[in-house]
Amino acid sequence: MTVLDVPSGLPAAIPTPGPGDERLARLSLNQWTTRRWGVAEAVEGCVRAGIPAIGLWRQQVAEHGLVASAKLVRDAGLRVSSLCRATGLSMPGRSAEDGRRAVDEAAALGTDCLVVVVGGLPEGSRDLAGARARVADALAELQPYARQAGVRLALEPLHPVYCAERAVLSTLGQALDLAERWPADSVGVVVDTFHVWWDPDVFRQIARAAGRIASFQVCDYLVPLPADPLLGRGMMGDGVIDFRPLYAAVHDAGYEGDIEVEIFNAEVWAADGSDVLATMMRRYVTEVL
Repeated sequence: MTVLDVPSGLPAAIPTPGPGDERLARLSLNQWTTRRWGVAEAVEGCVRAGIPAIGLWRQQVAEHGLVASAKLVRDAGLRVSSLCRATGLSMPGRSAEDGRRAVDEAAALGTDCLVVVVGGLPEGSRDLAGARARVADALAELQPYARQAGVRLALEPLHPVYCAERAVLSTLGQALDLAERWPADSVGVVVDTFHVWWDPDVFRQIARAAGRIASFQVCDYLVPLPADPLLGRGMMGDGVIDFRPLYAAVHDAGYEGDIEVEIFNAEVWAADGSDVLATMMRRYVTEVL
């Protein structure tokens, strides 16, 4: 199935929602979904399509310039749903400078949500407990700085397949255990369907996360996964995730913020960006809401 196909079981022709469609009021394009687009192209794409919010990545913001990116988004009338990401908190000898810089960038862009992907194991290490302890220590150091800047640190648990390389937080429960050491408006969590759908405890943990959900991200889990599991995210409806119960649980937990579509997928990246947005909007209203 290609990114532009309609999932089986749905009508062959689904009208693409457009500007002014109230169903899109909370939709956000995470910039990585259209990875080939820089900040300017992504902002222009959102405006054309009627998508009211955008999740930015620090790499693209740096390429376009922080001040220029903030002005571009502001002038376009878009919300910045999140900035991705602060990372590397699990590494020994880590400098706090990059985390503070990420906080400053989020504040400059006008978002209070800084996604934190905590990092994996240091090369050659098997000390998982030590890595998690370093994450807690790093957050304790960064949290006061972020709070003063009005930025919420959003801990994102990643699917366990990424534990060694990318995130030693693997479940929403683990992320909440850590986040609950600080006020809810200071440290929250990300609920990303790709990373949490498999967890038998996910609905209890989403309910527990009431008041702490800083970001809700959606994409599908493809089967089989590609050789690089990092690229196993698919357009909603192309995989095995049942989105509506997760959407309902997040809603019942009181989350009223933007809903980001974040997809890491070589086929999606290679497709025309405008076509990707059209498919994304159709799938959002037919598969998620």
